[in-house]
Amino acid sequence: MDFTYESYAHWRKEMTEKGGLTLDASYCKDRINALSNDEEASTRSLIRAYGSEHRDQMLRWFEQALSEI
Repeated sequence: MDFTYESYAHWRKEMTEKGGLTLDASYCKDRINALSNDEEASTRSLIRAYGSEHRDQMLRWFEQALSEI
């Protein structure tokens, strides 16, 4: 998977088609909760690797995906 996304549509396609994920309500809510928690180990790792701006963008995209359900 490509971890540099051009847009929400690109990110969604990578997640669902290439990553095989289902962006259902449960998954989106779980990711939103994890990404919103700076104490979560996976969130700290993501921020170290890609920066807080990337995390913030991912959080917005999961929120958008949830709003489309």
